[in-house]
Amino acid sequence: MNNNKTLLALCISALALASQAHASTGYTQTRYPIVLGHGMLGFDSLLGVDYWYGIPAALRRDGAQVYVTEVSQLNTSELRGEELLAQVEEIVALSGKPKVNLIGHSHGGPTVRYVAAVRPDLVASVTSVGAPHKGSDVADLIRNIPEGSAGEAIVAGLVNAIGALINFLSGSSSSAPQNSLGSLESLNSEGAARFNAKFPQGIPTTACGEGAYVVNGVRYYSWSGTSPLTNPLDISDAMMGAGALAFDEPNDGLVGRCSSHLGMVIRDDYRMNHLDEVNQVLGLTSLFETDPVTVYRQHANRLKNAGL
Repeated sequence: MNNNKTLLALCISALALASQAHASTGYTQTRYPIVLGHGMLGFDSLLGVDYWYGIPAALRRDGAQVYVTEVSQLNTSELRGEELLAQVEEIVALSGKPKVNLIGHSHGGPTVRYVAAVRPDLVASVTSVGAPHKGSDVADLIRNIPEGSAGEAIVAGLVNAIGALINFLSGSSSSAPQNSLGSLESLNSEGAARFNAKFPQGIPTTACGEGAYVVNGVRYYSWSGTSPLTNPLDISDAMMGAGALAFDEPNDGLVGRCSSHLGMVIRDDYRMNHLDEVNQVLGLTSLFETDPVTVYRQHANRLKNAGL
C-alpha cells in the first residue's frame, strides 16, 4: 500500500515537473512586452469573451509578458493612437522595460503605426494583422452614402451607439469618444493615403510589395488572410462573405491582400478571414490552416530570435 502511495506521489511530482518545464520553455519569451491593439468596434474582453480569443494566455504560457489594451472603438487613427500611446507609456513604467512590441489587428494596424511614428523610442517592433494600410474597399463603398445626408447621420448615429455599448459592456474605465465617421475617413482609401503621407514608416512604395523592414530602430512586420469563408459553423462567415463582394482582389472579407502589407510580409494568404485572424468567433476557424494561436506563438518566437 505504501509502495503504491509512493509511486503515485512520484508520478504526481513528475507530472508537476513536466508541467513546469513546459511553462518555462521560453519559446514566446520576448525581450520586450507584447502589447495587443484591437480593431474597429473592438475591446479587451466583452461579457467574458476576449477579443484576442485564447491568444494572450497562449503567449504567456511560454514566457511572454502580454498587455491587452482598449481604445475608442470608433475614431480616427490619430486619436486612437494617442489613446494607445498613453497606455504604452504606462506599460513601460509598470514593466520596467524601455520598449514594447506592438501588435495591431485591423484598425489597430494604423493605430500602432501612429505610436511607433511619434514615439519610436518606446517601440521595438510593429506587427500588423489584417490591417487596411491603403484603405478598404468596404469603407470606400460605405463612403458612397452622400456626405451630410440624413442617411449618413442615421448610420453614423447607430454605429456610434454600438461603439458606446461595446465600450460599456467591456467594462472600460472611461467613456471613450465614438466617431464612426472618423473611423470611416481613416479606413477608406483617401483617408489612408493622407495618413500614410504623414506616417510612411513601413508602407510599401509599390502597389503590392513590402515596406522597409526597419525604420528609426523599429522593425515592421505584417500578415493577413485571404479566405472570407472558412468554417460553416461560424455565424460571422456570412458577413465576411458579403464584405468580400466589394473587392476585385483576394481579401479576408474586409481588407484586401495588398492593402495589408507593411514592412516584412510574413504571409498574406492564410486561409483565414478578418475575424479568424484573432481566433474568432470563439476559435471557429479553418480546419485546413495553421491555428491562429500558433501563428501568434510563432511570431513571438520570431521576435524573441530577433532580440526583441
